[in-house]
Amino acid sequence: MSTITPIRILVVGCGNMGIAHAEAYHKFPEFEICGLVSRGDSKSNLNDRLQANYPLYSDFGDALTESKPDAVCISTYPDTHEDFALKSLDAGCHVFIEKPLADSIAGCERIIAKAKKLNKKVVVGYILRHHPSWIRFIAEAEKLGKPLVMRMNLNQQSQGYMWDVHRNLMKSLSPIVDCGVHYIDVMCQMTRAKPVSVSAIGARLTEDIASNNYNYGQLQIRFDDGSVGWYEAGWGPMVSETAFFVKDVIGPKGAVSITAKDAGASGQSDKVDSHTKTESIRVHYADIDSENKFTKPDQWIALADEPGHQELCNREQQYFLKAIQEDINLDDHLADALTSLKIAFACDESVKTGETVKL
Repeated sequence: MSTITPIRILVVGCGNMGIAHAEAYHKFPEFEICGLVSRGDSKSNLNDRLQANYPLYSDFGDALTESKPDAVCISTYPDTHEDFALKSLDAGCHVFIEKPLADSIAGCERIIAKAKKLNKKVVVGYILRHHPSWIRFIAEAEKLGKPLVMRMNLNQQSQGYMWDVHRNLMKSLSPIVDCGVHYIDVMCQMTRAKPVSVSAIGARLTEDIASNNYNYGQLQIRFDDGSVGWYEAGWGPMVSETAFFVKDVIGPKGAVSITAKDAGASGQSDKVDSHTKTESIRVHYADIDSENKFTKPDQWIALADEPGHQELCNREQQYFLKAIQEDINLDDHLADALTSLKIAFACDESVKTGETVKL
């Protein structure tokens, strides 16, 4: 019986997402973790969590040279993404990288160009693309006609460890860039239209972040089919939990809404599982009779068996594995990642200039 040689993978970053991806690699026989990389104690804690004895590294360059991986998983802060990804590709590795692909458009383009030149796979961690309920949400939205009105937010009332995470993230990106790329990507999938302009506002609600950044933002996107999208994101101990979980799409034929009663409840806004849960989808039909009365009742689509956060990360890594083993063409995947980030950065520019930005 033939045996398949596992893909040696180096896990860089051992925080929330790094832990989840390492759990997947530890579980799947097709992968073999050849090292854990972090600056602090998180790599040792992860080894303990996995009840493993994987090699530990504090320096990425040393780890890349000594562990000789076939692939690298990058779950570090965004300002390291470009450097780590380019070095991984130069070392002959495939790359799984958490969103955003880089902290600049030019950086994204350099990674994409190098991956194409070296014929290596780069998969970006757009977790909602692997969620069956979000896939269904997008499919239902596509039935509503055009134009669409897309309303989404994810405000996080963070404290303790999560406020540390958010403050560190804001050293390189704002919430509407770091979080917004997920939901901008969803909007682009729903419309499949060209974004033409964005406008955005933001506010700095704490002295704990740099004076040129903001921890609350709201963006609006216009598409060339007449569709419009709105997204809001705020991080910090001062953020309100009222209506922090809005996922709603309106079209000429009705509306589709995610109604997550438990995930949208008080105290859930900074919990990772709550960010992907849907629980149920409500489909509203706009059909009316001669007396302007609705002719069809709302439809409730129950989603009780949806995957949790760890299972979604497992699915992301299964896709990464499939991309490598089956040589999947990732041109569209990377083009979509670049498009959503271009929109997010344009929104960031709009906040800082006070002007609408043409795309």
